[in-house]
Amino acid sequence: MRNIFGHIWTVRRVVVLYGALVLCGWLIGEYLRNSVFPEMHTISKPTMYNMVSGVFAIFVVVAAIPFVPGAEIGFALLMLFGGKASLLVYMGMVSALMLSFLVARLVPTPILSNCLNWIGLKKASGFVSKIDALAPEERLDQYAALLPEPVGKLIVKNRYLVLATAFNLPGNTLIGGGGGLAFMAGSSGLFGFWAYLAVVLCAVAPIPVLFLLM
Repeated sequence: MRNIFGHIWTVRRVVVLYGALVLCGWLIGEYLRNSVFPEMHTISKPTMYNMVSGVFAIFVVVAAIPFVPGAEIGFALLMLFGGKASLLVYMGMVSALMLSFLVARLVPTPILSNCLNWIGLKKASGFVSKIDALAPEERLDQYAALLPEPVGKLIVKNRYLVLATAFNLPGNTLIGGGGGLAFMAGSSGLFGFWAYLAVVLCAVAPIPVLFLLM
């Protein structure tokens, strides 16, 4: 019974956190749509430059947060501004995924473990603490063991391709979104920096390129 209530409490925390993030995104979007965009034709170029820079910085930070629908926000910006915003949205998504990845690498394992424990993910917290002291080859075996043997080894072996696919899955917000996937990739220690950057550059490109060509 205690385990059941523990799982319910964990789900409630995640749902409340996700709901709060979505609400904040909706409020920001409504503010931009109702207060900023209608007045754009009256704004001077220096002010416009500062505004775009501020929106870009906010977009990068927000899209880097786990469970925030960063890809959907980028797609909405592309729908709103068209191909002329494709390069900005592309750079923003790449920056967001790199930011989340690097933050995960810099967060000390005890802090990450305590955060997972606070959310209620006690098994994940213990797993993070366990693999921290392992060599890279041993980490691969531990991650592969989380799934049935053929599937686990196949996913770990092709982890870069799996990650690129996950970045582009519709509704990937349910498994952490781009920011969450990037954070998990960084904290796992299974992804090299330059190879991960190459994956991000390729995975984020299709939609912005499509809008650019259109």
